[in-house]
Amino acid sequence: MVAVMDGKALAAKMQGRLAEKTAKLKAETGEEPGLVVILVGENPASQVYVRNKERSALAAGFRSEVVRVRESISEEELLQLIDKYNQDPAWHGILVQLPLPDHIDEENVLFAISPEKDVDGFHPTNMGKFWSGHPMMIPSTPAGIMEMFKEYGVELEGKNALVIGRSNIVGKPMAQLLLDANATVTIAHSRTKHLAELARRADILVVAIGRAKFVTADFVKEGAVVIDVGMNRDENGKLCGDVDFAAVEPIASLITPVPGGVGPMTITMLMEQTYQACERFLALQAQELNQP
Repeated sequence: MVAVMDGKALAAKMQGRLAEKTAKLKAETGEEPGLVVILVGENPASQVYVRNKERSALAAGFRSEVVRVRESISEEELLQLIDKYNQDPAWHGILVQLPLPDHIDEENVLFAISPEKDVDGFHPTNMGKFWSGHPMMIPSTPAGIMEMFKEYGVELEGKNALVIGRSNIVGKPMAQLLLDANATVTIAHSRTKHLAELARRADILVVAIGRAKFVTADFVKEGAVVIDVGMNRDENGKLCGDVDFAAVEPIASLITPVPGGVGPMTITMLMEQTYQACERFLALQAQELNQP
């Protein structure tokens, strides 16, 4: 019988545990994790994402701040703002909400965030540590998917996994995490030939291609685990994923819905990494105090 992987319920459970850890940390050290989110302009979707992050941070007991700046802010001004939070020990995580206006170089901005506070895991230092097998920060969407596999008892070792999508945010790091779990991994994309045929061989199918209902029943092996990372609007304006849920659900053994699947876990892992960044900061402080 097919089961829907409830990311919303798992996120709530994990955030409850995180709130308990945060309360204990604050009681023992007087420190609380601090997360600042910088929002440039008034993109409606970005505002929704930022509100959700702020709500989750406050629910976890974090110090939380959302900095809203005008869309016309110069790149230099934005970099100066980031540097201010880099230097402030009260803040352990810094997020700059994407996308950014065209006149700002996204790469320059993401690279300006201190690796120790880069809870998105996009800084080249963090990417390098991740790819070399010594991760400090991991892109939160793939990290959240791995937690879902764990929660639902999905055995990855020896399984054939296909990741459709090759972005640095989801596709590539997802493939690496699956490899680390001893799955046999293939990365495909929109230009892959015979994609449906390739997908039908997969025991684990992760779809992050950015096309509404792109994956249909023809792509899915009987009993496969299907993870839908997409967030799109269908022809009626209704929120949907990259997978045609109605067509694929009867074939899969496990499947994530949209909404309520991967999305809530992405935010949860951002919070978890902010907490971990705070712990590392406290450990470094203690080490410096104990030095002769």
